[in-house]
Amino acid sequence: MNYKVLIIDDEPLARSMVTEYLQTHPQFTIAEECSNGFEAVKAVQQHKPDLIFLDIQMPKITGFEMLELLEEPPAVIFTTAFDEYAVQAFEKNAVDYLLKPFTQQRFDKAISKWMEQEKAATISHEPLLKDAAKHPLQAGRIVVKTGSKITIIPLQDIHYLEAADDYVKIVTANGSFLKKQTMSFFEDSLDAAQFVRTHRSFIVQVKEITRIDPYEKENHIALLRSGEKIPVSRGGYPKLKAMLGL
Repeated sequence: MNYKVLIIDDEPLARSMVTEYLQTHPQFTIAEECSNGFEAVKAVQQHKPDLIFLDIQMPKITGFEMLELLEEPPAVIFTTAFDEYAVQAFEKNAVDYLLKPFTQQRFDKAISKWMEQEKAATISHEPLLKDAAKHPLQAGRIVVKTGSKITIIPLQDIHYLEAADDYVKIVTANGSFLKKQTMSFFEDSLDAAQFVRTHRSFIVQVKEITRIDPYEKENHIALLRSGEKIPVSRGGYPKLKAMLGL
C-alpha cells in the first residue's frame, strides 16, 4: 500500500532531513512540503494525506492550532524541538513525536509505531489539543478558519462563547466566528480566572459582565458591557458568584 504524506516545518533543513529518512520507506510518497500552518491547512485539504510530519513552533500559527482548523485531521508524527510540557502531553495521549535532532533509527521506530496504530484504529487528537491550548505559546488566543481566511482572536477580545450545533460561536467586538469544537473543550482549556461557564450553552468572559439580574424560577441573566444578555443556570450561578466575589 502507498501512503501520501506532508512535511510541515518552517526550517528547510528539518524538512530535508525527513525527506532523506523517508527514502528508506518506499511505501510513502511526499505530496507537498509546507513552511507554515497556513500553507499546511490548504495542502491537507487538497491532498488528503494519510500522515503528516508536523513541527509545532512555526510562524503565524502553531502546529497544534493548525490541527484544530482541520475538519478531519490526518495521522500525525510531530517533529519538534518543543519543551518538556509538550513531551508530557504526547506521552499521556499516546501520540508519537520526534525530538530534534533525531536519528534515522528513531524515525524508523516512529514510522513502525504509526503503521501499527494505522492498522488498529484512528487516534483522537482531542486530549492532546486540549492540553496544548493551555500552553503559554497559544494560551492567549484562539485561531479560527472562515472559508479560506484564518483569523487569530486574542482571548481578551472575546465577550462570550455560545454552543452552535457541532460548532462553538465565539463572539467578539469585531463580530462572531465559528469554530468546530465543543464547549467542554473550551471550558477545560480556557483560563478559569477569566472565563466561566454560566450555562450549558454559554461561556462568558467575566470582565465583560456588568450586572446579574434574577430571572424566572432560580435562574439569572448576566448583562454584558455590549448589552448582550447571557443566561445563567442554577448550576452556573454559584460558580459565577464565586468568581465575582459575591
